[in-house]
Amino acid sequence: MSFYLAMEEYVAREMDVDDGFFMWQVNPTVIFGRNQLIENEVNIDYCRQHHIETYRRKSGGGCVYADMGNVMFSYVTKDENVTLTFNRYINLLVLLLYRMGIEAKATGRNDVLIDGRKVSGNAFYHIPGKSIVHGTMLYDTNMSHMVGSITPSDAKLVSKGVKSVRQHIALLKDYTTMSLKEFKAFARQNLCDSEIRLSHEAVARIGEMEQEYLSEAFIYGHNPSYTLTRHRRIEGVGDFEVRMQLKNGVIKAIDIMGDFFLIGDIEQGILSHLRGCRLQREALEEALPLQTGDIILHLRKPDLINVLLNNE
Repeated sequence: MSFYLAMEEYVAREMDVDDGFFMWQVNPTVIFGRNQLIENEVNIDYCRQHHIETYRRKSGGGCVYADMGNVMFSYVTKDENVTLTFNRYINLLVLLLYRMGIEAKATGRNDVLIDGRKVSGNAFYHIPGKSIVHGTMLYDTNMSHMVGSITPSDAKLVSKGVKSVRQHIALLKDYTTMSLKEFKAFARQNLCDSEIRLSHEAVARIGEMEQEYLSEAFIYGHNPSYTLTRHRRIEGVGDFEVRMQLKNGVIKAIDIMGDFFLIGDIEQGILSHLRGCRLQREALEEALPLQTGDIILHLRKPDLINVLLNNE
């Protein structure tokens, strides 16, 4: 898993390609977003018991489960406009399924649906000059592991959870006569027009980059003690958990976590403006930049201030 995440980054940072695409599969794995707390998103005990690996990715968005019945797609492009790139990629997936005779639709922030049920969830991030989009394509999967790895492992809850999730999840195997191997070949044929074979030196370089993804500091993050926590979902943006350390009503430390999509530098664009700021509406309005949506997709400044102040 970590090798393929590093491979995306290698293609983006060190290869001169306008558009790159590849598919990959993993052993049972939970992948959580860059701004998520692992203890909030992953049932660590269940994962250990069932030998499910856990990794953090550099894109935003929510927690996903993947296994060998699931295909992962990665798309790297020179286009820096993340929103346009993301929409282009989602439309490519919809067209791919349409060519298979499957009527699919793009909806929400990042999903592809069949019959109103999710078959693909996707996320993105960008580095200077490049955008990276990646996601799942559910051909088949272990539903018990999908539910148990990210929800309480009580047997009754897992059983109910599988039934509930199955009502909202579409599996390609139910909509096509293609085998998984045939689907992968079809996707490659329709999404690619040439092939690049990585050199031994490139593979070695990817292995070096992979070490960051394997480090405990990256996987678990650094979570200092906080005196105040805010939880809120902003419709069309995502779930937020804000943790602040206050002294005499002034924000001394702050972190913002959740399944939202980052399209800018949250440290420079938001967090640095809030440290040293009094936790009052007038002070927050003055401290925060107007265009918070340039940092977190679709985030309005008044909505962020309401989260910080715990106001409706």
